[in-house]
Amino acid sequence: MTGMAKGKLGKKEFETLSHFRYQLRCFLRFSEEVSCKHGITHLQYLLLLHIRGFKGREWATVGELAERLQSHHHGVVSLVSRCEKLGLVFRERGKKDRREVEVHLTSKGEEMVENLAHLHHDELLKLQGIFQVPGVYDLVLEDEGAKI
Repeated sequence: MTGMAKGKLGKKEFETLSHFRYQLRCFLRFSEEVSCKHGITHLQYLLLLHIRGFKGREWATVGELAERLQSHHHGVVSLVSRCEKLGLVFRERGKKDRREVEVHLTSKGEEMVENLAHLHHDELLKLQGIFQVPGVYDLVLEDEGAKI
């Protein structure tokens, strides 16, 4: 079997894996609940986050969003449609490749993702000893003087 560990895992390894999964689930549940309180689903929040957080641009294609969400293309098309009906995003033909569809945030979508991302930012910083987050130091707001 590929990726099989050599030897049995000990009790400590199981405790560590269990604790990590528990903390991960707590963060995901937080995300689900806070998104719902703001009137959207956690998947809709993730779509907005991945558009806003796409490296080097302020938009993303449906294919890029499907990869980031680890979802199927047709599922992301439906998710984009639902967000479009809520006035959070809009679609535009690709400027370089007319076959592509760019998904952009509306001002309402920008405001929604900003509010929710701030809440997620604070929650993630609470978990700093639990998760090893690439770029976690980028999350620290300089004006708040927070230190990790």
